[in-house]
Amino acid sequence: MSSSLGDGSGDGVADTMADNVSTGRLPGDATPRAVIERIIRVDHAGEFGAKQIYAGQLAVLGRGPKGDLLRHMAAQEQVHLDSFGKLIVDRRVRPTALLPLWRVAGFALGAATAAMGTRAAMACTVAVEEAIDAHYAAQAADLGEEEAPLRDMIETFRAEEVEHRDIGLENEAELAPAYRLLSAVIKFGCKAAIRVSETI
Repeated sequence: MSSSLGDGSGDGVADTMADNVSTGRLPGDATPRAVIERIIRVDHAGEFGAKQIYAGQLAVLGRGPKGDLLRHMAAQEQVHLDSFGKLIVDRRVRPTALLPLWRVAGFALGAATAAMGTRAAMACTVAVEEAIDAHYAAQAADLGEEEAPLRDMIETFRAEEVEHRDIGLENEAELAPAYRLLSAVIKFGCKAAIRVSETI
């Protein structure tokens, strides 16, 4: 009986358990590689969605008095998207399969809120950026020194998302019709999109 336990058939399980103990991970916990892939995947998806929201808003309001402001925020989102797109390639991360859905949903959200008026468009910006601020803050807190460049990039982008939120508030977002309801619905959608984009 003792020889059957020591014949090497259980070495793989033992090695895995030893690895989990040494890294502090429990069985079933994601590997560090899987965690980073999930971060890059969902952040790329989020920035892709943000780009589409601004595209929808610009399609409606681009020639109006808020056009330049929207273009400024859209340009920053493009930089964010390009940066995560580069990480997708460099670190060989599979992007979310839901990009076609986020293309349509993001544009529709942007266009619909813009059609409700500039205050509603700004309310959309505030809601989205508040959700992203919390999301990026949690990611940055979880990343250690071994991922300092990624953590610093996320913090930089987070600061710009907070800037967008502040721009929205300065432009009367809170005076939009049914602001609280509109904000709650958009935040719920953002959080749901984050959850599914991490894995799908």
